[in-house]
Amino acid sequence: MIPVIMAGGTGSRLWPLSRTLYPKQFMTLEGEDSLLQATLKRLMGLNCSAPIVVTNEEHRFIAAEQLRRLGSEIGTLVLEPVGRNTAPAVALAALEALKGHEDPLLLIMPADHVIDDIEHFQKTVREAEKLAETGKLVTFGIRPTSAETGYGYIRADIAASEQKEKDGSGYPIIEFIEKPDTETAKRYLESGQYLWNSGMFLFKARKYLEELEVFSPEIVRACRAAMETITADLDFQRIDKAEFEQCPSDSIDYAVMEKTGDAYVVPLDIQWNDIGSWSALWDITEKNIDHNVIRGDVLINETRNCYIHNKDKLVAAVGLEDIVVVNTKDAVLVATKDKVQNVKEIVKLLKEQGRSEYYNHRVVYRPWGKYDSVDFGDRYQVKRITVKPGAVLSVQMHHHRAEHWVVVSGTAKVRKGDETLLLTENQSTYIPLGTTHSLENPGKIPLELIEVQSGSYLEEDDIVRFDDVYGRI
Repeated sequence: MIPVIMAGGTGSRLWPLSRTLYPKQFMTLEGEDSLLQATLKRLMGLNCSAPIVVTNEEHRFIAAEQLRRLGSEIGTLVLEPVGRNTAPAVALAALEALKGHEDPLLLIMPADHVIDDIEHFQKTVREAEKLAETGKLVTFGIRPTSAETGYGYIRADIAASEQKEKDGSGYPIIEFIEKPDTETAKRYLESGQYLWNSGMFLFKARKYLEELEVFSPEIVRACRAAMETITADLDFQRIDKAEFEQCPSDSIDYAVMEKTGDAYVVPLDIQWNDIGSWSALWDITEKNIDHNVIRGDVLINETRNCYIHNKDKLVAAVGLEDIVVVNTKDAVLVATKDKVQNVKEIVKLLKEQGRSEYYNHRVVYRPWGKYDSVDFGDRYQVKRITVKPGAVLSVQMHHHRAEHWVVVSGTAKVRKGDETLLLTENQSTYIPLGTTHSLENPGKIPLELIEVQSGSYLEEDDIVRFDDVYGRI
């Protein structure tokens, strides 16, 4: 069995913490692990090979770093040059899996789920293997505990108990249903015939591609064409962008599961959440005596049933009830808990207005470290740069800006033109406009420096790279 972790998507409903360049699957919302890392740890104890992780090209270094921190085998990272939903993503993974295996089972798992009972989850997966080995396309359905309107539902043929005994643990699927209204969800809950659609699957690689070929042949064609010219880049597998851009965008449910006659659902009796909103996160997080979830520097008075997450300056809340407050270095969200699904509309507005707050944080992560945009104005920008020990930035130059670097801590090896400098704390250097330069941390501790940019154009696309260890030429 090969796990396939789907780590694409932007998680716009968890804005302002989740951004396009650093979406929710890479965030640590509870405990010490990110959602991606928790998903991978969930596999420990199952008899499976190293995972295939399908992620966005922009997230490749974040994904690789988080896998590396687990200390386990990284596996294969397949990079999507553009997002095309889950059906093509899994087709890419299936084609990759078949390169080294005859016909493996694929365990499809989104990277942004929270599951409380790992032992029961693994037991259910083992039971579902028997069904998937017979050629069935298995999905996992969560037994509903409330009339939830934020999830899709699966109507299962629960009455087919005789078939269940024969096939092991699954029921034939009658239909997939979009997110219902409250009254409909209540009927579903009372009937006992409906399960929440978890978006997790288990099936043979060849069986999935065969069914996809029948119902969505254009997806298979585009994915095969994109994989024909796949190239290895460090730990990543890059596919052909032009070919993949021709691929239709569709989910596994629409492309295959709703149409095949071999769709089965296996019930999961666990606490499960896909963290699709701030209220969903409030639901699963431990609360204080007033049912508040508090994160960061927060003071409250007569406040109940709230989620308050602070990543910056002090937040004080007085007399609030059923409110979500999320404060970051560059944005503040205030919403009632029953309206947090509409946060994605704010993200849409930010994108339409060309604002950067939908795309990245003030702190931006790079394969060599990170930078924090401390201040900016007309013709200047100030950043605090952190370079990991042993890391090196690309050899580059700028057409429109000059840079001043001041070392705060650590040691910097600076190349500018034909000159090489070794700078320590409180030492500085100046990089004139048009000068080829690079920055390296040759030491054993992180390098911290302040960068002051000045010029007529200060955006990140004013970088001409000549050499880069991370393949970003």
